[in-house]
Amino acid sequence: MTLLAMTPVHEMEKPYAGRWAALGVLCLSLLVVVMANTSLLVAAPAMTVDLDLSSADLQWVIDGYTVPYAALMLLFGVIGDRYSRRGALLIGLMMFTAGSLAGALTEATAGVVLARIVMGVAAAVVMPATLSLLVATFPKHERATAVTIWAATSGLAIAMGPLLAGWLLESYWWGSSFLLNVPITVFAIVAAVLVVPPSRAADTGRIDWLGGVLSVLTVSATVYSIIEGSHFGWNVGPVYFAVIGVLGAAAFVAWELRHPNPLLDVRAFRSRVLSGSVLAVLLFFLVTFGAIYYVAQHLQFVLGSGPVSTGIHLLPLALAVFVGSGITELLTPRLGMKYTVTAGMVLGTVAVCTMIGTRSDATYVDFLPALTMLGLAIGLSVSPCTDAIMAQFPDGKLGVAGGLNDTALELGGSLGIAILGSVLATTYRGGVVDFLADFPGRTPSGEPTAQAAQAVEASSDSVAGAVIVADMLRDNPFLTGYADSLEVTAVEAYAAAVSHTSVIATVVFGVGAVLVAILLPASRERRVVTVTPIVDEGVAHEIAELEEMLGQPSAPSPPVAESLVDDELSRPSIYQLAAKVFELEAAEKTETRLADHGDRVTIHQLALADIARRRRELAEEELDAALDLAELPVMRRAPRPVNRPGQLNIYQYADSRHRHDTEIQERSSSMWAMPL
Repeated sequence: MTLLAMTPVHEMEKPYAGRWAALGVLCLSLLVVVMANTSLLVAAPAMTVDLDLSSADLQWVIDGYTVPYAALMLLFGVIGDRYSRRGALLIGLMMFTAGSLAGALTEATAGVVLARIVMGVAAAVVMPATLSLLVATFPKHERATAVTIWAATSGLAIAMGPLLAGWLLESYWWGSSFLLNVPITVFAIVAAVLVVPPSRAADTGRIDWLGGVLSVLTVSATVYSIIEGSHFGWNVGPVYFAVIGVLGAAAFVAWELRHPNPLLDVRAFRSRVLSGSVLAVLLFFLVTFGAIYYVAQHLQFVLGSGPVSTGIHLLPLALAVFVGSGITELLTPRLGMKYTVTAGMVLGTVAVCTMIGTRSDATYVDFLPALTMLGLAIGLSVSPCTDAIMAQFPDGKLGVAGGLNDTALELGGSLGIAILGSVLATTYRGGVVDFLADFPGRTPSGEPTAQAAQAVEASSDSVAGAVIVADMLRDNPFLTGYADSLEVTAVEAYAAAVSHTSVIATVVFGVGAVLVAILLPASRERRVVTVTPIVDEGVAHEIAELEEMLGQPSAPSPPVAESLVDDELSRPSIYQLAAKVFELEAAEKTETRLADHGDRVTIHQLALADIARRRRELAEEELDAALDLAELPVMRRAPRPVNRPGQLNIYQYADSRHRHDTEIQERSSSMWAMPL
């Protein structure tokens, strides 16, 4: 046994002994890239004050991680399949470490944005590699459990990010939220070399680089346009990128349909399992990230919770994800994923629905049922969907499957914060605009001063800005009353905005639950959608014939020959016997060839090998029966002979000579050696 894990997965004769330790490393890598996304929820206020970030600057800090993260995962998943999945994991973790160090040490806005971009690219390399390595390392009977743990880890990271970042921000500056990633990634790099085995696809063919460029262009333009349009209005810029996204999507689909080895075979979405699972993952993280976004703001700026307290208050969601994952591991094999996924989406819809009617005096207890039910819903549904998505692709396309699942996850989270956050901000702004019209601090001409204009803009932008402005106004004893009124008005407007946004989220989740229930088939069986290469028509016909024979009963054995054969036509000729021998030899060669299937066995290979074995057995039985028939005597009807003891009549004598001569000719004939 060596210290390093150097034996590739496909060369192992049995399941990898250290696969559960490898799963721990993969989950740790997943944890750090998801935490980097959610920790910004509590680090953004301190970062904004220290770097004097505008709303546009802060949005670039967020988008710098989100856009490349969502856009590059599919392409990097394919590259990992082609070259090395573990190599992709290690390179991604190293890039993530470098980006975290740069983000912590910089003191400029541009430096933070660039560091977040590097981290987003690294996360796009790491995340699909973790999932493809998991599926490649674990045998099929343990794969569902491993995927369940992987999915539960992503739910844990949603709450752990704000908690750990908040704990550091209590004592250190905002850069500590970046430095938090460094020891985790360094440990993951060392552990990956020690316990994660190398893995790559056996024969992926050439990479579809044009398809990869089109996928990156489509996803990045779409995500950026939605985020920018939701926050700053649908002016020329967001509309321009939205058009690019639509055109890129059309070009991507057209190209993938005609490419012999597509990056993502879009025909696979004809599978109801794949389409329903991807839609469910996207909707879950759309609603979950959106809900966490405005619940975290309520906890921090309405209830006055600190960063650590906010992270602790989000822990029930993470714990509920683990509980739901344990429940779905028991129920899904018995009921089928259609029912567990649909039940989870219905529960998630109910969870968001409970936040409708949120009042200004709502406490954490009012949000606790929603967070708990939402965590249970994620645990019930996401892991079966992820397992189903990975099962829809062959082993050579695991990176594609992981990239597709992770793209749906990250795209859903980005859209959730953008769309639901935009609805929240618009509704909130409408609730405070009338009150801010009388904001103090005007010139003799009636125009607001520069400071007053900034305060009005901050107060109308978010409840956080209104609370900060109210605290600043209280420094002036003459404006204390107005400051209190501003805070009360902002909190009431924010509560109304949460209620209105929850209505939108409930409708989206409810409609999505109905669509997913319709798409997912009731059968528990999975159908693997593969990209079939172009083969010779004769070979394709033979494969189709073998697949058609799969499941059919074996042909009945030839009848046992009777002791006597009454007709010469029942006796096999030399040509028939030679043909039987040839059929047997061909069947034995086919069985030997199909039995040599390497380390990894597919159900298709097993089926073909079983059919070849049955053909060989049938050929042996037919040849044995033919030889038995050939050795039996032939009794012909003849005229009644003269009854003389020991004397043969002419018919008997002729038949005896005929059989004797024929036997000698058959044994010496060269027909046995002919390549029939």
